[in-house]
Order: sequence, then structure tokens, then C-alpha cells
Amino acid sequence: MPRIDAHQHYWRYHPQHYPWIDERMRVLRQDFDPPRLRPLLQEHGFDGALAVQARPSEDETLALLALAEQSEGVCGVVGWLDIAAPQLAQRLEAWRPYSALRGVRHQVQDEADPAAWLARPEVDRGMQTLQRAGYVYEILVTHRHLAAAAAFAGRHDQHWLVLDHFGKPDIARGARHWAQQIRPLAALPHVACKLSGLSTEAPGGRWRAEELLPFFDAALEAFGPQRLMFGSDWPVCLLAGDYRQVVQLCERALSTLGAAEQAAIWGDTARRIYGLTESGYGSVSAR
Repeated sequence: MPRIDAHQHYWRYHPQHYPWIDERMRVLRQDFDPPRLRPLLQEHGFDGALAVQARPSEDETLALLALAEQSEGVCGVVGWLDIAAPQLAQRLEAWRPYSALRGVRHQVQDEADPAAWLARPEVDRGMQTLQRAGYVYEILVTHRHLAAAAAFAGRHDQHWLVLDHFGKPDIARGARHWAQQIRPLAALPHVACKLSGLSTEAPGGRWRAEELLPFFDAALEAFGPQRLMFGSDWPVCLLAGDYRQVVQLCERALSTLGAAEQAAIWGDTARRIYGLTESGYGSVSAR
């Protein structure tokens, strides 16, 4: 089975384009492109990676799609479209030739009122259009809005929804509290979750494996391996460590699982949910 990093970013940094990269994130204030990630993918045996938008811009999405056409290992793109726009159906039709576009994401966490945004009628209409067209929608919220995300997901069950970064748990409150928060979302069979972005949720980016491993256990109990996928969140993960540490943390968390369960999380779940094909990722790994 393929081994896929289901969440990473590429960008040409400009402060106006990425205002969320603040003074505390100086390591991210530079360009990140496929040649920088490729050695890391090869070192850890990955066959490819899913590139995810990092700003609400069709221009960035087009740039990611161009990378998918030009670069080995970009096996799919989760881009950005204004799903609340009345012309969404026409925009999706215009983007149909881009076969690498596998999903759409909006940084809901950055809205002034994320719960209100998820409840907007025009967002609901856009989601219906998006799901009819067969695109995955990724939900980016924090733990504060998991209840609103569950209500949103309950209204939109015609295709896969994917929760990013464990839903950004409150690490200080522990995995038991997060497990209670996540239960309504996990109960929906069309919702999957990315095992990504956990270390950067630790206060100050300082973490111990023993502190984070219970969140993996809770995710496994809630979603099961068939609805979980590994994502590095590179380069954002550099705020709290390096690529190797992120991979090793997940490897440790999954070490007691059987081969089929591990294969699901390391690639098969992403391949199935995003409809990834071998032609897009077959030549990255040195294996």
C-alpha cells in the first residue's frame, strides 16, 4: 500500500499573503517548495504528499495545482474556493480539468465567529454543491468549535468531510476531555480525521511524547484506523520540532496496531478518501 503524507504546505512567502505567520513563527517566513520536502519524504519512505492550501486564494490553489503537474510526489491538492459564492457551481466546472484537485478547505478558525460562519445558509448551499461534485471538504477549527463542526457535518453527509489536526485540542485539558468533545463528530461515518498538527498545539511548542500519545489513543478509539490518516503539517510542524520527530511520534503511537491498521493510517485511508491514483505518487520514494 502507498505511504502518503496527507497534510503539508508549499508557499512563496510574502507577509501580505500569509498574515497568520506572525513574529513567533519566523522559521516559516521563507519559501517552501517540493525540492525541500522530497528528501524528507524519501528518508521516511513516503510515496507522496497531499498539498493543502494555506491562504484563502484561488491564485495559491492554481500554484499548487501547477506543482502537482510538475513535481513528483504532489499526489493531490486541497485548495481554496469561496464555497459561499453564488457562482460556486460555475467555478467548480471551470476547475474540473485539474484532476489533482481533490478537496477544498477554508480556514474557518480565522473567521470572527467560526460557529456562525459554519451556520450560514450560503455556506450550506455551497457545501451541497461541493459534495455533489465529489470533492472532499476539510474542516479547520479549534477545540472551541467542535460542537458547531459536528452540527455542520451532520447537515452534509453526501461525501467525505475531514477534520484537520485532531480539531486542535486543548492539550492542557488532556485527551479524556478531547475525547468527549470529539465524540459527536466521530459518530458520523462520513467524517475522517487527520493525525496532524498536534505538537504545535502544545503550549509554546514544547511537548513530551507521553503528553501527546493519549490523544492518538483517543482518536483510534473514536474514529478507528479506516477514518484516520497521518499528516506532517510540514513546514508548520517546524514550530515544535522537525519532520523526523512528527513521524516518530506517530510511529510510536501506532506501534501496537496490526499491519493492515497501520497501512490504513499511513496511506490507504488518504488514498481511498481523496481518490488518489498511483500515477501521482509512484516515483517519489527511494524504496
